[in-house]
Amino acid sequence: MSNLVKEFNDYRTRMNEVILGKDNLVIKRLWNLDTNTYAEGTLDVKTKELLGLVVRLRRMLRCDDSIKYHLGKSHELGITTDQLYEVFAVANIVGGTIVIPHTCRAAVYWEELLGNVQ
Repeated sequence: MSNLVKEFNDYRTRMNEVILGKDNLVIKRLWNLDTNTYAEGTLDVKTKELLGLVVRLRRMLRCDDSIKYHLGKSHELGITTDQLYEVFAVANIVGGTIVIPHTCRAAVYWEELLGNVQ
């Protein structure tokens, strides 16, 4: 695992423990809702992760951490590079050229997940 991927995962785990450790009911419910949204249902988990990634890439307040999270989940679920680049294409079509910088950072992170450290 590359340093970039390890640093992101370690930070996310550490902060989840800190935040959830405060035992705030609203935060716990919100995070539970997020977890349940991406669970198997009428749509399979892979499709839901890819939908989440498209939204994160194109929404007005793009979030690199959310993009990395969905890329990591997509990698765990066996999404192929070809499938991922189709998602990138959809995100760029619906989001416009403003999505290109996030696509570039997403591509770098994907390569890191694949072990193709640049």
